[in-house]
Amino acid sequence: MMRLKTEVVTVHTTHPFVIARGGSSEWRVVWVRLIDEDGVEGWGEAAPSRFYGETADTVLAALERLRAIIEGAHASDIELIESAMVTTLRFNAAARCGVSAALHDLQGKRLGVPLWKLWGLTPSASPRSSFTIAIAADEDTLRARVREAVAAGYPILKVKLGSDRDRRIIQLVRDEAPDAILRVDANAAWTPKQTLAMAPLLTELCVEFIEQPLPPTDIDGLRFVRDRCDLPIVADESCLVATDVAKLVGVVDGVNLKLAKCGSLREALRIIHTARAHGMLVMAGCMIETSLGITAAAHLGPLLDAVDLDGAALLRDDPFVGATITNGVVTLPTAPGLGVTRR
Repeated sequence: MMRLKTEVVTVHTTHPFVIARGGSSEWRVVWVRLIDEDGVEGWGEAAPSRFYGETADTVLAALERLRAIIEGAHASDIELIESAMVTTLRFNAAARCGVSAALHDLQGKRLGVPLWKLWGLTPSASPRSSFTIAIAADEDTLRARVREAVAAGYPILKVKLGSDRDRRIIQLVRDEAPDAILRVDANAAWTPKQTLAMAPLLTELCVEFIEQPLPPTDIDGLRFVRDRCDLPIVADESCLVATDVAKLVGVVDGVNLKLAKCGSLREALRIIHTARAHGMLVMAGCMIETSLGITAAAHLGPLLDAVDLDGAALLRDDPFVGATITNGVVTLPTAPGLGVTRR
């Protein structure tokens, strides 16, 4: 039988990471370790978000509730374990995600293949990752961060909006990065009227798409905006799990999945295939995570249209080594399982 071990890991972003609903420079994630009978370990990460009611402390409490399920099962029974976890804790997605990643890591190590190969994927098919430009305190700081991202070779920038300076921010980013592909994420901070007022400027500045402009439950508003906006609309906070996709068909052009909000790698696969069946764009995003959490999501890359997996790249003290992003190109590990090691 497996043993479950957990450890809280505190990491720090190079710059304060601020979005429409606040931010911080310090983040606590939970390192999940599943140790099989012969000592083989599977690793995963739980990256909690207060927006979804989770903290590192709630993750630890949730994992204690799930301990009996995990330690009483065989490591290869991934589907069974994930189903039992959902039955026991419908929410606490980040906690369940850490276990799911560790189970997949353990299975890959058992079989001696990286997760992408276990799934029959081609790493070179992964799209390039964007780099996030968070809301800055002033224009000089914002300019410096955009220049830093451009100098680092990132060809795609995701610009966080949802402030009273949105028009100025996006114009300034375009001025500093005239050749970059720009995407905009309002993190549910706009109204339909504000979205449609911003749309002409975003179109003029060649923004690729708008992510989650409205509150998560405003489905009618998203439909209203999409019917009147020339830019594609991608749902993030409105799409947590695969069953959310159906209500978004004809409402948005695509969905953004995150492991920490859907709860598992298998649920992420279900989101991808459900959205694909409806002809929707599919992307993957992340929280502020170490390379352990980012690498788990990166293994899904070849199945996606777009990725925003810069969570570890924003850190100044990432304790793990895994998938890398150079000039936006995501390179997956070739070692078995997730392929992540300690730095």
